[in-house]
Amino acid sequence: MFLKGKSLVRKHIRFYGEVQAVGFRYQAQTAARHYGATGWVRNEYDGSVTMEIQGTEQQINDVVAEIDSDRYIRIERMETKRIDPVLDERGFRVRY
Repeated sequence: MFLKGKSLVRKHIRFYGEVQAVGFRYQAQTAARHYGATGWVRNEYDGSVTMEIQGTEQQINDVVAEIDSDRYIRIERMETKRIDPVLDERGFRVRY
């Protein structure tokens, strides 16, 4: 799939560190909307946060960099895997 001449990718990312109760999901949603990425984010029971994000590599990198720049969020590590894009996905939302 392509987005204005650039390849569309989707990534499943698990974030570990100080990522809950610090505004991570709000920051992710705000950044994704700003950069035009789609997908979702949710807290996990083990204290990590899972995100599926779709866009160009640059959009995804920009979203993650903006989340990581927040002074209250401390990402210690991420597990990332590339997955198939979701056709006709619109927006980015917080899942509960």
